[in-house]
Amino acid sequence: MSSSLLLRLKRSSFLFSFHSHSHSHSHSRFHSSFHNPGDAVSHFNRMLQMRSTPPIFEFGKVLTFLVKTEHYSTAISLSRQMESSGIAPNIVTLNILINCHCYLGQTTSAFSVLANILKRGFQPTTITLNTLIKGLCLHSNVHRALQFHDVVLAQGFRLDQVSYGTLINGLCKMGETSAALELLRRIEGRGIKPNVVMYNTIIDSLCKDKLVSHACNLYSEMIVKGISPDVVTYSALVYGFCIVGQLKQAIGLLDEMVLKNIDPDVYTYSTLVDALGKEGKVREAKNMLAVMIKQGVKPDVVTYSSLMDGYCLVNEVNKAQDVFNAMAQRGVTPNVQSYNILINGLCKIKMVDEALNLLAEMDYKKVVPDTVTYNSLIDGLCKTERVSHAWELLDEMHVRGQPANIITYTSLVDALCKSHHVDKAIALIKKIKDQGIQPNVRTYTILLDGLCKEGRLKDAQEVFQDLVIKGHHIDVHTYSVMINGLCKEGLFDEALALLSKMENEGCIPNAITFEIIIRSLFEKGENDKAEKLLHDMIARGLLEK
Repeated sequence: MSSSLLLRLKRSSFLFSFHSHSHSHSHSRFHSSFHNPGDAVSHFNRMLQMRSTPPIFEFGKVLTFLVKTEHYSTAISLSRQMESSGIAPNIVTLNILINCHCYLGQTTSAFSVLANILKRGFQPTTITLNTLIKGLCLHSNVHRALQFHDVVLAQGFRLDQVSYGTLINGLCKMGETSAALELLRRIEGRGIKPNVVMYNTIIDSLCKDKLVSHACNLYSEMIVKGISPDVVTYSALVYGFCIVGQLKQAIGLLDEMVLKNIDPDVYTYSTLVDALGKEGKVREAKNMLAVMIKQGVKPDVVTYSSLMDGYCLVNEVNKAQDVFNAMAQRGVTPNVQSYNILINGLCKIKMVDEALNLLAEMDYKKVVPDTVTYNSLIDGLCKTERVSHAWELLDEMHVRGQPANIITYTSLVDALCKSHHVDKAIALIKKIKDQGIQPNVRTYTILLDGLCKEGRLKDAQEVFQDLVIKGHHIDVHTYSVMINGLCKEGLFDEALALLSKMENEGCIPNAITFEIIIRSLFEKGENDKAEKLLHDMIARGLLEK
């Protein structure tokens, strides 16, 4: 090993973590199974006190057990104790030590162990190098991992499929799918055969980027090269087709899996249940769940929650409740997302008391509510004019350490505006801005609507102009609110001018925008202008003849 590699490695300062590689030996005269870390440490100390020191691999067994039980600091401490007692480490115990430092984020120490490996004349193994590479990738230092890879290759070391699978995975997780694909192409020239894991990683990343056709091309390439797709390959493609709305193709892949004797897993089925539910096809989603159970695949909390969400989206909240109850009866424990789906569904149909009962149940069952839980409840309370209770829940959020966000405050701003407390809404917006929470366009649109309905058009225009100056993305709803405010004051020319402005800004008016102006024009006897706009609506396809 050249000194240049050692120098470059010692200078590196990286964060990483990596699961340990176990090292087993047979025919041991010492028992190697421990009931707990304390048992392992006691065994280690007894070995140190023996007149005839046991072989190093016996100490390695203790260290491996401690790493498996995630007692990394203890393993490091025992390693130091071992060396101070004159027991020389071997490459296996030094690799274990690198793992421990990796888990604890002790970068310099991990590379110091590598330097120790070189100093003792050991050759770093592929496990040594893979540990460092994977650790770097897990902590988003993929480019440094690639630099380390280049140094290692330059020194004549060979890396394996695990090394490249790790680098490809790291690049994909960073969103650099094209670089991962390029690396896949390069490794074949280095005598490393790409495997199903590498292809799956890139296919999954392409699907998440909605580049499903590219993913399908890779899938075809796998088959041509004799690499058999597995359940992970198909599940990634199923997900890809689902997120681009091609459910027919996704279900077709499920059929193909069955023909090829590849058993779909809980993730495959859950993906389809979720996609069908989001499309409003809850009957098909329920049938998919039935197929899943018939095939012996046990639905998990994600599967049931996806079906619940589908029912809530089509306002069949009672059926979502039935699924929620069935889930518990089948031994699947609801999580915070399950509760959130049902709480939100109940709040949307103004069954807020039932939703509050679920919050109490969460507390009883030690399921910690999150910001989403509170946001749904606060919005539900505000929309049912129980604003004082909503403020109480906001206080509870603060007590529990759940951060309120702009969604929370927008519900309260809406309630204040609807109850004719616009100045209080303005004060609340100022307060949250001082706290570093930035209102969004929806928050301001609610405020603009409140101001216009209170006859404070001038104030609304000032707020609107401020949004324009500050470069906020003003949507059709915001424009419609302002146009409505202008029409209420009989300022039709200004309303039409704003209609023209929104189109010039690339914001396409919808039927509601036109209807606001047309209705106001008819009410004021401006029939010619109203009919002209009606013809315009028909020409745009916003109104049938």
